[in-house]
Amino acid sequence: MSKIAQRSYPADIATQLAGTGIPPLLARIYAARGIGEAAQLDTDIKRLLPFTLLKNAETMAELLANAIAAQKKILIVADYDADGATACAVAMRGLGALGARVDFIVPNRFEYGYGLTPEIVRLAKRSEPDILLTVDNGIASVDGVAEAARLGMQVLVTDHHLPGDTLPNAWCIVNPNQPGCAFPSKHLAGVGVMFYVLMALRAEMRKRGMFAGKTEPNLGTLLDLVALGTVADVVRLDDNNRILVQQGLQRIRAGRSCAGIQALLRVARRPAMQASAYELGFIVGPRLNAAGRLEDMSLGIRCLLTDDTAEAGEIAAKLDALNQERRSIEADMQDSALATLDSFDPADGYSLSLFNEEWHQGVIGILASRLKDKFHRPVIAFARAQTGELKGSGRSIAGLHLRDALDLVSKRHPHLILKFGGHAMAAGLSIHEDSLHDFRSAFEAVARELLDAEALVKTIATDGTLDAMEFSLSIARDLQRQVWGQGFPEPLFEGDFRVQAQRVVGEKHLKLKLSSPAGSFDAIRFFSAEPAPDTIHAVYSLSINEYNGSETLQLIVRHWTGD
Repeated sequence: MSKIAQRSYPADIATQLAGTGIPPLLARIYAARGIGEAAQLDTDIKRLLPFTLLKNAETMAELLANAIAAQKKILIVADYDADGATACAVAMRGLGALGARVDFIVPNRFEYGYGLTPEIVRLAKRSEPDILLTVDNGIASVDGVAEAARLGMQVLVTDHHLPGDTLPNAWCIVNPNQPGCAFPSKHLAGVGVMFYVLMALRAEMRKRGMFAGKTEPNLGTLLDLVALGTVADVVRLDDNNRILVQQGLQRIRAGRSCAGIQALLRVARRPAMQASAYELGFIVGPRLNAAGRLEDMSLGIRCLLTDDTAEAGEIAAKLDALNQERRSIEADMQDSALATLDSFDPADGYSLSLFNEEWHQGVIGILASRLKDKFHRPVIAFARAQTGELKGSGRSIAGLHLRDALDLVSKRHPHLILKFGGHAMAAGLSIHEDSLHDFRSAFEAVARELLDAEALVKTIATDGTLDAMEFSLSIARDLQRQVWGQGFPEPLFEGDFRVQAQRVVGEKHLKLKLSSPAGSFDAIRFFSAEPAPDTIHAVYSLSINEYNGSETLQLIVRHWTGD
């Protein structure tokens, strides 16, 4: 069950924003998203928060500058998702441009699991590095860091995940969420943290005169990768992250992104000049993630590192094929999950914990997300790992911080969860297979404690209705230029319409002709061929439909109620 509710906004702030020349509709939209002054919408790179505010960034810069001067070997230990892959590519490209001897290793999720484990440390040792540099992981790797020290390697940790009760005894840690870090943006993705470390390193090398007689590397060339990882990891798009994403998108639209991103857009038939956060999150990101989900993320990282257009195209084609395979696997898993839940009444529980011995470990996170969307419950999907344990991937709803909920389960039942980590909305964990029943009960108890009945009703938030003059291409263009995403949601509107015509296109999309007192509009509802009633109350977004060189306004219908 869903309900539609209009977002509230401070009218005085909206009026103040409109007074700066922002169209009244956009002023209302921005005010509802916490924008208090027009300066917050300025995405000039000069408005980025300074790296000096990020705890230990300057210390790590000094250590890296010393390592570069001594030509010590640095081995990057990456994560196997899009954030980890882009963070690795940023580190490889950035450190390489700054003169470091650098290489990377990325754990295969099926063999080594997540993070800097003792096993991956011993594998890394074969390359005989002096320094291990983690990207998008490491904050929970207490045992891995200890193993690295035992084997004579220093560890530098760059991460953004929430720390546990004990920090690893690393050489240096940069993480906006570690204790004592006053960095105003706690929502940097792993790739953003690595980018900040590079900015600090370049400043340190400049101070030491290490660029004498040379041209300083332009770290701005890495912003396409930073934008991709930030959007794909679904971190909150606060002011600082929107600057990073907008700057990266400008490079992509101008044809100045890396060969890999260009190739991934081409294989998906998406023009780079029209790229938006949607393309990064739903087109490029999933193709990159497919490597880590089904095979080995080193393939995705190679795609982001090559400067050879032909090689990038070949790798992008492989990633596209893997993504198609992932979709097929996901569809089968979703069918089996829904069959299991065929008689499930959402009112019976506050959470879902599911396991099927045939499910693919690399796809359970997507499955959990789909089921969360369908049932509006926190969901954890489990698959059997090669170790014999069950690996779980969870997705949550507003009102339940998933990582904290797992922490509560772990404290109350100390031997139930073998390990866990993550964020408010997504987390991973491992349990013994014979613990599934007990875990399901314990997690349900915590969910009932942290959620109320109101939180279990899915709310579709809108920005209200539109006046006749607001159904315009200019408004649609204004909205299209902005960066929307997690924590800064794309505007949705609502209104009553008569359905004048409807037909199914592409076998699974519903093309509509809608009318209201404001006019007659073309509309489409993607991935739903369900016929609409004669009159509907629709939730929709504004878009621009381009056909044969002409542009027309189109409504994208997201939800409707009707007779």
